[in-house]
Amino acid sequence: MLSISVKEILFWKKTQLSKGGDHESLALLLDSVGGISTSDLNSLSINPEGSLYLKHDLDHLESIWEDHLLNSSPIQYLCGITFWRDLKLKVTNKVLIPRSETELIVDIVFKIFGKTSQKLCFAELGTGSGAISIALALAYPLWDGIATDIDQDVLGIATENYINSSKQSNLRFYCGHWWSPLESFKGKLDLAISNPPYIPKDTYEKLPKEVKNFEPKIALLGGEDGLKHIREIIQKAPLFLKENGWLIIENHFDQSEKVKQLLIKNKFTSIEIVNDLSGIGRFAIGRYK
Repeated sequence: MLSISVKEILFWKKTQLSKGGDHESLALLLDSVGGISTSDLNSLSINPEGSLYLKHDLDHLESIWEDHLLNSSPIQYLCGITFWRDLKLKVTNKVLIPRSETELIVDIVFKIFGKTSQKLCFAELGTGSGAISIALALAYPLWDGIATDIDQDVLGIATENYINSSKQSNLRFYCGHWWSPLESFKGKLDLAISNPPYIPKDTYEKLPKEVKNFEPKIALLGGEDGLKHIREIIQKAPLFLKENGWLIIENHFDQSEKVKQLLIKNKFTSIEIVNDLSGIGRFAIGRYK
């Protein structure tokens, strides 16, 4: 650990931000690599005569920041972690960086099920870092959760995140394509959730380089119209959901009406489109029968 004055770190922080980037990204770097939380720095800045301890020197932190600025490398991958809701999650370039709008899926579940203490079974298809499933497993310790992903390495990251976030054992991880690992759960799920790849091919080609060049294509590209995976998930969902079981899907900003029609076609009721923080119809909810 390296001792450094508060004055020096505040000056360094100001200098780095003058080069570009945003406060939130620099705060993630200082916290995850430097070992200085935003709350610690804020409280110490009241008394800038004090000092604190760094895990790595400022030159090392600066080299990471410059990689982020010069190469558009996502700061989460460079740091190896991201914060999502109240979770601290490991991320690598094998997993999609969980977005803040996806946090609303957990809030949608809270709205549907409240603070129920009854034992229910849920599945998340395409768990990535495990964020959604871990948040639900922690919020509902009596529930049984299954999180799937097609990539075994990704499941290793999600499993590690669960172990680091919880001492519970109510979440299991299965490898396979969408519903295929869940054959033994046919007709047993109270809730299924997915934030699948939904970006249309033409849109994918125009994505910002910090997304297209670094985040996994398999987690983004949803076929020609962006609905390839959503279509498959909705069509097969009735085989796995209990009567009155719920399905929650995240979709692209312009797909909500098409997803709604897919849910109607597959005999879902109580269909609702939920807007994200920007007022865009980002989530489709349906109840089977």
